Amino acid sequence: MKDYFSISQTAKIVDMTTETLRHYDRIDLVKPSKIDEWTGYRYYSQQEIVRLNTIRALRCMDLTLSEIKDILAYNDFDKIIATLKQAEKSADEKIAELNYAKTKIQRARIFYESKLNGEQQSENIFIKHYPQRVILLSDTMETPTLDNLWNYHRHFYDQISEKRRNEFSFEDLAGIYEQNGLSRLFAICTRYSKIDGIKILPQGNYLCADCTEENREEIINKLFKTAKSKYNTSPEFTIQLIVLSGILQWNYQAQIYIPT
Repeated sequence: MKDYFSISQTAKIVDMTTETLRHYDRIDLVKPSKIDEWTGYRYYSQQEIVRLNTIRALRCMDLTLSEIKDILAYNDFDKIIATLKQAEKSADEKIAELNYAKTKIQRARIFYESKLNGEQQSENIFIKHYPQRVILLSDTMETPTLDNLWNYHRHFYDQISEKRRNEFSFEDLAGIYEQNGLSRLFAICTRYSKIDGIKILPQGNYLCADCTEENREEIINKLFKTAKSKYNTSPEFTIQLIVLSGILQWNYQAQIYIPT
């Protein structure tokens, strides 16, 4: 096994630049094992390579160089464990955020592919059966915006007390719930506990129709008329499920419950 590696060889091994290694040397984070007194060339041993790979992993968890330097200098195992646990949590949050963004990007891609293939949204009324759904109403948001829809999960988790957040999880679906003049954005729960804002949507058949922001009111009125004339019922609430269609736009599927 080779004892020493040049700075360029080391940079290639640990997938960093030579300037990064020089910077780490300057801030006393990772110093070369030896420096040739005649040429000034830096040489690294296996020990420094292990340290550099550790730093790269910690950097992926969004730790600063200062924090990493502290971790590597700790002799207290409890401090090391606590810091690494927090780093793991940050990494999990970053992974979740990336997966969430990936889902939005995939939906946008599918939307634009459908546009390219000439698929059109249908305003025809149809019946769809849904199982019981549990939703959490927003305490402040009434309608979707670009800001709140891109990361609406964060809003709903912030609405829940910190000690109870692990009791909740949500589908990647949002919508508008309207009843008695109240309009609130909602998230669909996959795990939940009883708190203010929880609503149970009954299992059963729903009258549905696709709509846009522009014709949403018209389509909902059409659903109400159909529910009254064909099913002799006056719905107590409406659901407008948000269908994220493009990067900067969304459509809806309006839904009205039809009791049996």
